[in-house]
Amino acid sequence: MCGIVGAVAERNVTPILLEGLRRLEYRGYDSAGIAVLDQDECINRVRRVGKVKELSDALQQNDIRGVLGVAHTRWATHGEPSEKNAHPHMCNKSVVIVHNGIIENHSVLREQQINEGFEFTSQTDTEVAVHQVEHYLKIEDDLLKAVRLAVADFEGAYALGVISKKENNRLVATRRGSPLVIGVGIGEYFIASDAAALLPVTRRFIYLEEGDIADIRTNALTIYNDKGDIVEREIKESELSADATSKGEYRHFMLKEIHEQPSCLIDILEGRFVNGQLLDSAFGIGIDGRSAVEILDQVKAVQIIACGTSYHAGLVARYWLEAIAGIPCRVEVASEYRYRKTVLMDDTLVVTISQSGETADTLAALREIKELTNLTLAVCNVPESSLVRESELKLMTRAGPEIGVASTKAFTTQLIALLMLVAALGKRRGLAADKIKTLFQQAQALPALIEQVLQNKADIDAWSEHFTDLDNAIFIGRGTLFPIALEGALKLKEISYIHADAYPAGELKHGPIALIDQDLPTIAIASMDGYEGKIKSNIQEILARGGKVYLFADERLDVSDLGENCYVMKVPAVDADLAPILFSIPMQLFSYFVALRKGTDVDQPRNLAKSVTVE
Repeated sequence: MCGIVGAVAERNVTPILLEGLRRLEYRGYDSAGIAVLDQDECINRVRRVGKVKELSDALQQNDIRGVLGVAHTRWATHGEPSEKNAHPHMCNKSVVIVHNGIIENHSVLREQQINEGFEFTSQTDTEVAVHQVEHYLKIEDDLLKAVRLAVADFEGAYALGVISKKENNRLVATRRGSPLVIGVGIGEYFIASDAAALLPVTRRFIYLEEGDIADIRTNALTIYNDKGDIVEREIKESELSADATSKGEYRHFMLKEIHEQPSCLIDILEGRFVNGQLLDSAFGIGIDGRSAVEILDQVKAVQIIACGTSYHAGLVARYWLEAIAGIPCRVEVASEYRYRKTVLMDDTLVVTISQSGETADTLAALREIKELTNLTLAVCNVPESSLVRESELKLMTRAGPEIGVASTKAFTTQLIALLMLVAALGKRRGLAADKIKTLFQQAQALPALIEQVLQNKADIDAWSEHFTDLDNAIFIGRGTLFPIALEGALKLKEISYIHADAYPAGELKHGPIALIDQDLPTIAIASMDGYEGKIKSNIQEILARGGKVYLFADERLDVSDLGENCYVMKVPAVDADLAPILFSIPMQLFSYFVALRKGTDVDQPRNLAKSVTVE
């Protein structure tokens, strides 16, 4: 979602803030702005609708310089995308604030502040935050105290960076419900929503915890917890390099990340198996000191909670857990789970899945569940994320930075991680060691198979030309490939803006087949999983009604009887259990090439954000 950058230093921070915003563009946004306190103790602010480039161009005409400043990319929630609604927000040309999250009681605070004489220039919930800080500054005349009092009045989620012209060497930052990191330099400090924004200036980071307030100066940093006590937070050295978030030789981040999947699958498997058997240490140690062995031995059922692409990974895992491990599993979208009354069976392991580890609904669901059980596991790509820190066990996907909004390598590494969970729980329910060994020998063969698919991307590109002028499509699959059909439809919607729905192939006759005609193509997926005869019958039903089918099929499947209106793309032979991972790759490439031909913004599709940190 929105992106925050801030800096207090002994050098001009404007280029640092601007570069930080560029590195946060992947999060999704509609406007950008910057505010810097200059040597005359005046706050200079520039805001623009559109891309960071628009802001950069404006700064060429406005030479803003200073040693203290904040910047922001906004994804509109309250108020349309406009310059007046863009951050940073300012009160009386004295206090400036940048904010991620939502102040849920903003209407009540706005009414109070209007009665106190505050003037509003925007439609945002954030403006009440800056007014509230100014209100308390008049009472306390200390920025830290004013921020502490102000946030006590807020309901909802926030990450804040606050500066005042009265204190030219001070940046106050705080978070609750939205991520915020402090970058540690030499004689300088930085804040950001994501460490990636600060990699050009530091690789040392402090990850603020819930309710923390940081008092930041060039030569000092003091962090207070939500009780007001001074605390020490560990400084962590990032293993990422500044160029880890660059496109390199690729036209788009998405294409780069699709091509990174073979190496990512090697990385997630490395060091987690001995003699073909999974090490329980891969799951870490519980917050309360319990070993993974002790926790996993207790599990009798699994509840998976996730959103979007991660939810689709969870649906695949349900098939695996029940068919391979013999353990009951439920999967639910986090935004639904957290708002309904649920029944959690005893000894149920609650698995939350999130690429960023900051997905608002998933985090909220975890926090509610922790009041009922301490059997929790996070499958995540970011070790320092809230989801990882607050879960008993954690299984890191090791995918590295994923910048493209449409998830690719995060999804396939989530599937491998969930396969590890299947093996760990399966061996406790009698799954043979030979079966587990074979399963992961097949997993280790996947990178080479993915490379074969990538070598055929020109053929997939050729298919995409057929979709340039289309507005609708249907995806079908059976068994573990139905969630891959869902994921394929989501990818096509996300980046090409084609309306796409996915169905279990057997559901066609229960309604969707009424839509079939020559202008509505069907994308089908078929592996040698025992369902191949059934899905061929479904394809015949579509063809008989004048429809066109684009079939991604295991190379062993006989398609000679499907006719000329069924276009076939062969996928390397793969074991049925591993088919969801391999078949994800052509789905990703297909969506990418369609979007390319449509001329859409592949890496930053409209209205979307990489990490959904607000409801």
